[in-house]
Amino acid sequence: MDILWLGVFALLLIGYFALEGFDIGVGMLLPVLGRTQRDRDEIVAAVAPFVLAGEVWLVAVAGVLFGAFPAIEGEVLFGLYPLVVLLLVSWILRDAGLWFRRRADGSAWRTTWDWAICAGSCGLALSWGMALVALAGGLSGPAISLLGLAGALVMAALFALHGWTFLSWRLPGRVTGARRTGWALLGSACAAAAPVAVLLAVLAPWLLDHMAPAGTLSVLSVMILPFAPIMVGAQVWVWRMFGPGRAADRIPSFF
Repeated sequence: MDILWLGVFALLLIGYFALEGFDIGVGMLLPVLGRTQRDRDEIVAAVAPFVLAGEVWLVAVAGVLFGAFPAIEGEVLFGLYPLVVLLLVSWILRDAGLWFRRRADGSAWRTTWDWAICAGSCGLALSWGMALVALAGGLSGPAISLLGLAGALVMAALFALHGWTFLSWRLPGRVTGARRTGWALLGSACAAAAPVAVLLAVLAPWLLDHMAPAGTLSVLSVMILPFAPIMVGAQVWVWRMFGPGRAADRIPSFF
């Protein structure tokens, strides 16, 4: 049971970096690739259907952390407190930009929220990079350090690559000028998720030592695991529905 829940936690966290990483990367690149307002509208519309589907993975990660690893939940949140705050503020800012940019007309209004999307996405990438470095160091040092900043820049670069590859696949020839295949997108997803996969492999013994009691894990299995096929099915539907070349009228109007 311990191995099962460690695997679930690892799958969810890796899935978040692979399936939400390109959303973050696209947000970071929005001012660069979207030279005009029309270009930025097209880029946001391309990524919009995938945003909420990707964020579900992070919500699931938090739920499994609280339920399956209660002994380390407080230690991790306390040790990473500044980064957790930065991550949450960045998450809210990025999503606010996505929700509000089309709530009123005017280039100034949309430009303001476009920069909010960019700033929030950069904050997410940097906070995740610093958090991974701090966790790799066993939370023995400050959450924000020079080494952490280096890791943050690496993570930001990986997310940016993932976002660029996604747009090349989603909008072939219209944004980046070169069509990328699904295999290239899979490769960039693996690159974005590689740091967290390595970290989980290193921390696996520590995580297993702080697992919840077997009775708690059994209850979680009954309550949560039956819904896993629904989550996977929803992800498959989103990707099939909003793949490259899909009609624009399929894009959710709230973005």
